[in-house]
Amino acid sequence: MCAYRWMTRAPGDERDTGATVAFVVVSTTVMEGFASALSEVDRSALFARGRRRRYERNTRVFCEGDPSDYVLVIVEGRVKIVVTTEDGDESLLGVRGPGDLVGELAALDSKSRMATAIAAQPLTVQSLTAEEFRAFIAEHPGAALKLMRMLIGRLREADRRRVEFGVHDTARRVAHLLAELAAEHQQPGPGPAQVQLSQQEIGELIGASRESVARALATLRDQHLVTTGRRSVTAIDQEALRSFNG
Repeated sequence: MCAYRWMTRAPGDERDTGATVAFVVVSTTVMEGFASALSEVDRSALFARGRRRRYERNTRVFCEGDPSDYVLVIVEGRVKIVVTTEDGDESLLGVRGPGDLVGELAALDSKSRMATAIAAQPLTVQSLTAEEFRAFIAEHPGAALKLMRMLIGRLREADRRRVEFGVHDTARRVAHLLAELAAEHQQPGPGPAQVQLSQQEIGELIGASRESVARALATLRDQHLVTTGRRSVTAIDQEALRSFNG
């Protein structure tokens, strides 16, 4: 069963009001993805639309099969995108972070949600209706081009992972995935980057069992490329992970 709960607050108001309030907040979080690719003018126009919403960790933001068509721009926190398998389990498709769009396809084609979005951390988003998002794209041609490039990039990434699944062993696939995610999670400046995913979730992203991922991480630890913790992996040397050949 998919249940939702979001919190909306005006700046400086710590109460959970249970009502939507339109306002714009400038976040100090480093933006990635779609929002970071926009011009300053387009980015300001995007965040001037819609409503700010907050979700607690592990809240389902929307569910697979939902008819909802609003679009989310992540301001702070991360979202896990999962699908339900034939046996009723959930499999991780990807992780989205600050600046990324979530749910844009439903706004563009008005069809049901293809996946479930879950707040992996305390989450703040800008929520736009489908009409608001389409109006923004129509009025800002530069943003429309960035959206096309983002969608093409996701298709290419999916194709690349399918190719790697057929030709690379688990250790190499894990190394390349961690390098990719570490680059997305990297804070400004040099240093290690922590990827907050369990071994099971890493396996779901690359099509491998948890046991195979555990063995691959042991190999990478032995070569001092990563350290591991509870539901997290820290990438110590991203370039070495990116070029890892087993």
